[in-house]
Amino acid sequence: MDWRTLPPLAALRAFAALAETGGFTAAGDALNVSHAAVSQQVRALEERLGAALVLRGGGRRVALTPEGARLAAALAEGFLTIRRAVDELVGLDADRPLQVTLTPLFANAWLMPRLPEFLHEAPGVELMLNPTFELVDLSPGGVEVAIRYGRGGWPGLAAELLIPADFVVVGAPDLVAGRTIAGAADLLDLPWLQELGTTEMVAWLRDQGVEASPRRSVTHLPSHSMLEALRAGVGVTVTSRSVVALELAQGRLRELYAEPADDTGYWIVTRPGVLRPAARAFVAWLRRHAPRQGAAP
Repeated sequence: MDWRTLPPLAALRAFAALAETGGFTAAGDALNVSHAAVSQQVRALEERLGAALVLRGGGRRVALTPEGARLAAALAEGFLTIRRAVDELVGLDADRPLQVTLTPLFANAWLMPRLPEFLHEAPGVELMLNPTFELVDLSPGGVEVAIRYGRGGWPGLAAELLIPADFVVVGAPDLVAGRTIAGAADLLDLPWLQELGTTEMVAWLRDQGVEASPRRSVTHLPSHSMLEALRAGVGVTVTSRSVVALELAQGRLRELYAEPADDTGYWIVTRPGVLRPAARAFVAWLRRHAPRQGAAP
C-alpha cells in the first residue's frame, strides 16, 4: 500500500465522526475538539479528494452526498475493525466468548468427549462452537480459532497440523466379524454410511482405484448420527482414525482397512499475531491432546 496517497488520519476521523453523529457540533464533542476544527478537517478532506462529501446549508443536521455516504460506510467498517483489534490487545474484550469453527464430525466424535477436561481447566472461558462444513472467515471480534480439514496453506492465516488424517474404514464388530479385507474393492459388498452433504466415500474409493459403487445400501445421515449408526451396525464408513480413536480403543468399532497418512489432516488455524488468553489456552489444550507420533491416539 502506498501510504502517501491516503488522506491524513485526522481528516478521516473528523469526517467519520460527522457521518456518525450527523452534526459538526456533535462530532466535535465526540472528538473533544471544536465544531470549527471538524469543519476545517472535512473541507480539507474534500479538497484532497476533489469531491463534495457533505451537503451544507440544510440545517443543523448535515446530509451526505453519495460520495460521502460511500466513504462513510468504508470508514465505519475500517474503524470498527481497528477498535476491535485494539480492544483485543488491551484486554477490554477478555470476557467475550471464544468462537471456534470446526467440522461437524470432528466436533461430535473427537472434541465433545474431551471437552469437559478443557472446561475444567479453564472454567472462566465461554465457548461458542460452530460445527459447519463452510470455510468461515477469521476476523477481529469474530471467530478466532478454526479446526480445518485439508492440507494447510490457507492464505493470510497461521496453520499448525493438529492431527494427521490417516484414513481408516471402520464398522461395528458384529457387522464385520470374520471378514478379511485385502484391498478397498473388498469393501464394496458392505453397507456404507456417508455424512450428509459430503462425497467422502465416493472420493475415497476413487482415490483407492475403485470406480464401482458399493453393491449394498448407502445411508446418508448427519454427522451427529454417524457414530450411533456405526455402533448399531448400520454400515461402515471411512474417516480419520483420530476421529474414532476412542471407539476403536474401547472395542465399539473395528478397523477394517487403513490408508497410510500423508500431509492431509485437521489443522489449528488462527489469524497471525497474538491471540487472546482464552484462545491461547484453547490452542495449547488442543496441542496437548494431539496424538504424538508413535503413541496411541
